[in-house]
Amino acid sequence: MKYSLQFMIKPPRNCLTSFTRIPKPKYSNFIKCYSNEAPASSATNNMSIALKQQLYMIDSNSPGSVFFLPHGTRLFNKLVQFMKIQQKKHGFDEVITPLIYKKKLWEISGHWDNYKEDMYRVEGNEVSHGDAKDEETFGLKPMNCPGHCLIYKRFDRSINELPIRYSDWSSLHRNEASGALTGLTRVRRFHQDDGHIFCTQEQISAEIMKTLHLIKLVYGVFGLSDYTLMLSTRPDNYVGTLEEWNSAETQLKSVLDQVAPSSWSIREGDGAFYGPKIDILSRDNYSREHQIGTIQLDFQLPHRFELKYRPHEGDFKPPIMIHRAVFGSIERFMALLIDHYQGKWPFWMNPRQAVIIPINSSHVGKANEVRDLLSGRSNDYETLDDLVNHQFDIDIDSRAETVGYRTRDALNKSYSYIILVGDKELENNVISLRSRDSRKVTTKTVEEVRELFQELVRSYQ
Repeated sequence: MKYSLQFMIKPPRNCLTSFTRIPKPKYSNFIKCYSNEAPASSATNNMSIALKQQLYMIDSNSPGSVFFLPHGTRLFNKLVQFMKIQQKKHGFDEVITPLIYKKKLWEISGHWDNYKEDMYRVEGNEVSHGDAKDEETFGLKPMNCPGHCLIYKRFDRSINELPIRYSDWSSLHRNEASGALTGLTRVRRFHQDDGHIFCTQEQISAEIMKTLHLIKLVYGVFGLSDYTLMLSTRPDNYVGTLEEWNSAETQLKSVLDQVAPSSWSIREGDGAFYGPKIDILSRDNYSREHQIGTIQLDFQLPHRFELKYRPHEGDFKPPIMIHRAVFGSIERFMALLIDHYQGKWPFWMNPRQAVIIPINSSHVGKANEVRDLLSGRSNDYETLDDLVNHQFDIDIDSRAETVGYRTRDALNKSYSYIILVGDKELENNVISLRSRDSRKVTTKTVEEVRELFQELVRSYQ
């Protein structure tokens, strides 16, 4: 069966005109079994919170692809920015890579033979060049690793450059069964904090150690302490040498014993055929287990792409490739956080950090002024803002409703702070502030509020 999207107008020459979904013959591998501790209401509750807070929507015109609404986009961008800072600190260089590649590339990587049922095929128009005709098949990428291999291969590499670390935030597409699509947790289009490390055999231990420390640090910020590490070892159909596998597994076990001596277990023979891996498994508020982060060693792709580096002595050698993601799918991680916080986001990542409620229409001008000062809006279109600044997500509720009604609505949407602007505030050039968790109202200047908000962000509160 073939599903195609065709443009209704005549396409220009060399325009890609159809996307083909290759249907899956089996759904059993893609539908998770839920334990008795994990009621079906988990996903429902997750989506009801997202609906109330207007974070995202799903539309039948693009099943499995999330439309992030303005407030959901704020949250998404905060997670991305947070992780970009951590990646830079840990020596990753961000790259941007294409969304589609020729079938030939996927054949080199092995995905066309082993993974094409999970991929979307992209077909272009037949284009004539004299007697020659181009009619090529492309694949919409389900992962970034082949593109990163092409970047590595473009330049001569020496051992002094290793490890080389790339990060990538491109959209990825995987052909999940339609019956398994669920909110943010099971999608067809998603994003990862995707990273690939090219290193020597001797550098594996140090790179895994850094990644596990990063995972512990990041999950700690979000209060996600209930997670376990699962090491999967050499299967019967492994590629590479036994020496490579034994060395890698020994290093992984040693690092796990140092970083998480009581929080890891092993699945003998359950690794991918191209390398051992560590999966990070976390439970949500409904005791349902999710795989989020992963660390995967790869002995195969460097050989398939003929990747080399020059050692201090002797012939060129292939690097070891490490695939790693801390969040995993950002969409799934967001779903986990929605359940974890139940919509009551900490201030630093709240897409609704504060709402300004003018008492009546005569106070709207002052409310706009306060909003502009705190959110970074300006009527000055002739100068540039600093690259580093503190701008907050501030909304105004100037509806013709009572102050009490608008306050209750703000609390229902989990704004961290409510700012009131009335005659008293105008007269004294101050604003009245109350938090989501207290009925106490304090009076502050705008600058004092800015300093409070800055400190909350700095301390990840």
